[in-house]
This record gives sequence, structure tokens and C-alpha cells, in this order.
Amino acid sequence: MDKSRSIPPMRRPQAALLLAELANPDRSFSAVVVGEPQRAFYGNQFSLTFPLFEHYGVDLWVPEVGGPIDPVNEAHELIMSMFGGISKGERNRIKTRVRTAMAAQAQVEGRFLGGRPPYGYRLADAGPHPNPSKAADGKRLHRLEPDPLTAPVVGRIFAEFLAGKGLLAIAEGLTRDGILCPSAYDRARNSHRSGVAWSKGAVRAILLNPRYMGMQVWNRQHKDEILIDINDVALGHTTKLRWNDQGDWIWSDNATHEELVSAEVYEQAQALLVAPGGVSEGRKPRRTPRPYVFRGLLFCGVCQRRMQGSWNNGKAHYRCTFPKEYAQANSVEHPRSVYVREELIVEPLDRWLASAFHPEQFPVTIRAMVDSQLANDHRLAAVEAARQAVTDCERKLVGYRAVLDAGTDPVVVAGWIAETEAKRKVEQMRLDQAITKVPKRLTEEEIAAMATKLGDLRKLLHSADPQDKADVYEQLGLHMTYDPGQKTVIARAQLRRSCTKLCPRGDLNPHAPQRALAPQASASAYSATRTWCLHVGPSSRVGSVRLANSEGCVIPGFRREDETAIRTRSKEAPWPRTRSSSCAVI
Repeated sequence: MDKSRSIPPMRRPQAALLLAELANPDRSFSAVVVGEPQRAFYGNQFSLTFPLFEHYGVDLWVPEVGGPIDPVNEAHELIMSMFGGISKGERNRIKTRVRTAMAAQAQVEGRFLGGRPPYGYRLADAGPHPNPSKAADGKRLHRLEPDPLTAPVVGRIFAEFLAGKGLLAIAEGLTRDGILCPSAYDRARNSHRSGVAWSKGAVRAILLNPRYMGMQVWNRQHKDEILIDINDVALGHTTKLRWNDQGDWIWSDNATHEELVSAEVYEQAQALLVAPGGVSEGRKPRRTPRPYVFRGLLFCGVCQRRMQGSWNNGKAHYRCTFPKEYAQANSVEHPRSVYVREELIVEPLDRWLASAFHPEQFPVTIRAMVDSQLANDHRLAAVEAARQAVTDCERKLVGYRAVLDAGTDPVVVAGWIAETEAKRKVEQMRLDQAITKVPKRLTEEEIAAMATKLGDLRKLLHSADPQDKADVYEQLGLHMTYDPGQKTVIARAQLRRSCTKLCPRGDLNPHAPQRALAPQASASAYSATRTWCLHVGPSSRVGSVRLANSEGCVIPGFRREDETAIRTRSKEAPWPRTRSSSCAVI
């Protein structure tokens, strides 16, 4: 298995490839043999998967039923359902045994159970693994030891916090002094983080970590399995980390490594954190009830971070706050706060999206949408490489046969042919897998039919619910960057092939419930890459749009003014001014 058995087959890459191959009329097999059904099917997965085998006429052989499964035999279905239950029970028992063993190792032995070491510590060798088989493989135990560079920083954080400094003041001070934050200090384990500077969250995480007292603490978090879609339980579950109550933590009986702060200092810090005005670990993020249509799509042009929604004077704004210490440490000239109002962007954006479907531009847009569906798709390169490898193998086989006809030793040539034939089969399998990953290309007629159903896209977007608009913008692959100096928003839409969101199973999910505006995304989602630039200052309006395909050539009918964006102007009335704090960006 390439993934956990609890994951539905359509969400397991190799299993999904096998199921997709069932629909191939030229497949190289007529039956699939399952050696251990309790490892292939979990829970009710058999009842959800076997109908595909039955539909495409592919036999499913299972030793326990003595041959292929008979779809009309109730005993066969009962046996396979039993194996699904056995598989589920086995997984649960293994999970319980592993967790029990890890709890005992953490409490009794004080063993370091893996993961990244806390900031201030580094890993040191603790001898061979006690399990002989793992020791034979070269696996060794590890323990925590103070890092001479970062351990003093931990002590400084606790001391400054107890002296009355806030989390932000501590973070700014560390950044100002040129001390690398945890993600910047250990890039190998934190490549997914920016490492720009210290944050309040990093300081708080250090203050809350009990392992700085020299004790091993395990089970601070646990994984919850929750349904991906409550309306489609066949999608299975996903896991989310959640914090456990302190009473559920597993503490080592004795100290296991050198402490960086005393137990007294740690307890004093915890008392301050949970005091009024402090920061409690149990604090949960509160989802705002405000509708922000560009949530997660608008970025600051100075620091390239996502801008946060902010509700001011009854209207939606987006802001980027960047402490001056962070800016100085990273050589960035960033204003203390950058604001832009949402309504200044929505109308020009909707007008831009709708302009592509204007009757005069409609034929050009449809052609661009057809041409751009697979342009610059890295999956095409993988297909071409695999196809070339198959062609090379076939060319060699033809040459070997010619050499054989010329009188070369048959034994030698037979070895060459067998080796090349085996390689050709491998490359053919890779080619088939690469082809299944390339989305189907829609015809010009299909796209035109969907686009015609839209009607006035601008009017529909204007009257749509904010959450629906947010979903459409997200599905369009919208990425906007706000430049406060030029008072300009640059938007790029790398439009996706389908209006539907990607199904967790790995395929498109047409059966998922769609919002009222989902059809709007379907026509736009086949469009070419577009780049536009909007001045949000008092004298700006969208007057022309650059419509380019994925190779960057400008589509006829649109005026090109710049290599990367169109700075739009018109003779219409200017935008109304609004007051703003710090740098005036609106």
C-alpha cells in the first residue's frame, strides 16, 4: 500500500491509478488478484470499489473465496465485508498498542520519541536502539542537549517576559538584535516557513513548552479524524491536530535532559500567561463573521505576505502591519501599516472578468481559452518524456531484430531483447500513468456553450453573495498584489480547468454541492492567463485589459502597454477619497 489502508482507494495514488486503468479498453490485464483482502479494503471500501470492477468487466480474485468474486453471491459479499471489519479492527488495535507503548517509553524511560527538537536544544546520540532488529539497521536513540547558540535566547525570553515585557516587544527586540527566529535558524526542518523574523506566536510557543524544565513531555497534542465532507462520507476522513488538556499529558518520572529554565520560573510564566490580559494556550482562533471576498488572495507588494481583513467604518479593508524592527532586520522599507479598501477593487475586477465575454471579444476569448488549457502544463512534459522513452525502446527492438536477421548469435540478441522489452514495459506503464494525470481538453464548442449560458457575468457577480464571490475568485486562481507606493493592484488569474473544487479523492467532484454562483466559474475557469493592473487612487478606472495566453503573447483586440501589466485609465469620474492612517494608500 502506498498510503494508509483507512484512506479510500481513490485518494491513494497507486490505487487510484489502478482504478482509472479499469476504464481503459486497451488495458493489459483482465483480472486483479488481491493477496490479502484485509489489507486492501478497510471498513466499507469493498462495497464502494467493487462496482467499478463489475461495471468494466474486470474480475477481482481473492484466495479466500476460491477465485473471482461473484457479484450475485451473497456469501462472497459477506466475506469481503467481514475482511473490511477485520482490517478496521486491526488498525485500531495497532494504534492503541503503539500509543500505549509510546506513553510508557516517555514516562518510564524518558525517551525522546522523535520530531524536531525544541528551540534551544539539539539532538545528541543516546546509543543504539534497544530493539535488536532496528539496531541492526543502524537506528539509534537520541536525546536533547542544550544548543550553545540558542539556549541563552530561551533564558532571555523567559526573563524578559517575567520582567513585564509583552510578547510583541520580546519578538521585536530579538529581531532588532539580529537573532534568528526558530524557522530561520533551522531551515532544514522548517522549509515550509518563511523565517522572516520573530513572531508573537513563536515567543508564546517557547513560553508554553514544559520541556524546558528538563522533563520529557508527550501527548500534548492528538490527531482527530474528521469527515472530509459530511454529505459524502465515501470521501473518508482527514486528520487534524488538536491540543490535549494538561491532565492528559504524559510526563517523564525523572529529568531526562538539562533544563534551560527552572520549574519555578516556568510556573511563574504560566501564571502570567493565563492572567487577565495574558495569553492562554486554550485560546482558540475566532472566525470573523465579516464577508471578505479576497480572503487569502490579496498580498502586500512590499513584503509579499498575505494582507489581513479589517472592518473599518462599516466597510471591508485589507491591511498589512509590519513592525519596523522586522523591516530593518530584513532590509525592507515597509510602512507600519498598509490599507486598501475592498470596494475599490471589486467593481474593476468584475468588469475585467466580464469584458472577456463581450460579444466583440467572445471569439478571441474562446480561442485563447482552448489554446491555454494545457499550455505550459508540466504534466505534458512528463508525458512527452515517457513517450520518447517508449519510442527509444521500440527503436532498439527493431534494431536488435535486424541484427538477429543478419546472423548475430541468437543467445546474445535474445538477452538484449529481453532487457529492452522489460524496460519498454516499465516506460509504457509510466506513460499510461502520466497520461491519466493530464486533464481532458475541452473543445471550442463545449467552452462556448458554457460561456453562452453565463449571460451578463458582471451583473451576476455584482448581485452575488460575498461568500459565493469569494469561492469564484478562489476557483479562478486569482492572485492579487497591492503596491502601496503606486497605489496599484496587480491581479493574475491562472484559471483552472474546472469550476468545481478538487475532490479529495484526486478527481473532480461534480457530485459535491455547489453554491449558487458555481456556474459562473465554469466558463471563466477555462480562460487563458490574464494580467491586469488597477490604480486604486482617486483618478483610476479600468479602460483596457491585457489578455494573454500562457505563452505571454497579447491577444488581438487588446492594447498592450507594459510587459507585465496594463495601467488602466479612462475619462470616467475619479474614485471617492477616504481617510487612511499612516501612509495614505487610498
